[in-house]
Amino acid sequence: MELPLRGMFYPLGYPVEIITNDAAVLGGANDSFGHIRSSWSNPILQIRIGVSHEGGPECPPEPTRREHNHLFSLVADVNNQALLDLSTFANFTWLTRAAVHNRIYLRYNFLEKVVYLLLGASVVTDLHAACVSKNGRGILLCGDSGAGKSTLAYACARAGWTYTSDDTSYLINDSDPPRVIGHSHRARFRPSAKSLFPELEHRVLTPRLEGKPSIEVPISELPVSSTATEATVDSIVYLHRYPSAKGKLARLPNGTATQRACRELYSAGDIRAKHENILEVFSDIPTYELQYCDVYQGQQALDLLTRSE
Repeated sequence: MELPLRGMFYPLGYPVEIITNDAAVLGGANDSFGHIRSSWSNPILQIRIGVSHEGGPECPPEPTRREHNHLFSLVADVNNQALLDLSTFANFTWLTRAAVHNRIYLRYNFLEKVVYLLLGASVVTDLHAACVSKNGRGILLCGDSGAGKSTLAYACARAGWTYTSDDTSYLINDSDPPRVIGHSHRARFRPSAKSLFPELEHRVLTPRLEGKPSIEVPISELPVSSTATEATVDSIVYLHRYPSAKGKLARLPNGTATQRACRELYSAGDIRAKHENILEVFSDIPTYELQYCDVYQGQQALDLLTRSE
């Protein structure tokens, strides 16, 4: 299959070349990554996507993911699938025109997954955490789904904090002190956030093919004055939200963040072992549990961390 079209993009600031035979693939890549400029001079990662005329006009189903050690596959059907070797970074994605010309399907189910899987196997480690900073001190906000990571991060950003990410951050491998990269260009919310922030009242749900319903908004359209693509990790806070909470911060034992982050890893085999070793960088980072009932109370408690030595 001839792949005559090429485009350079910089997801998370790292150089990625998309090689394909269909301009719609490059259009989808521009939607996903076109807002980011180069930050790192790493070797170029190449993503090959071939588009065929096989298959019918219907959009294929959501792909099934399978992983064994460093081998990874995304398979929707016989004509729409991706195969990746996370150790050598060799990869190829086969798609039909029906899949490619459904821009949301292309981006969320194949393009972004392939790119972030390969970056996660090479230069970063995924974290289920938000990140905000104040007075030069970065705080990772962690916790179970529904703990309020995105809403608390945004509440801090509305109050003048520097915003880096809502619920996904990427630890830069081998950074010392630890630093994370985030999608600082957008914020995502549960529909219930409309009751907290008036500016979301008339926002509609973002079309998504998987996961929980969400509202995705460019940060440029929100009352946020300061953003940063990267931030240092000076403190880690696990959120525990419940109605009768008093806004209490409690110190957790050293090593807690490493243990919990390792449990949340999606990688397997040698790649997982590599990530577990990298996450040891959190062992000595001050880690807390925050018991809070609303974003105002949570923000007040986080202020204490940015003022302390």
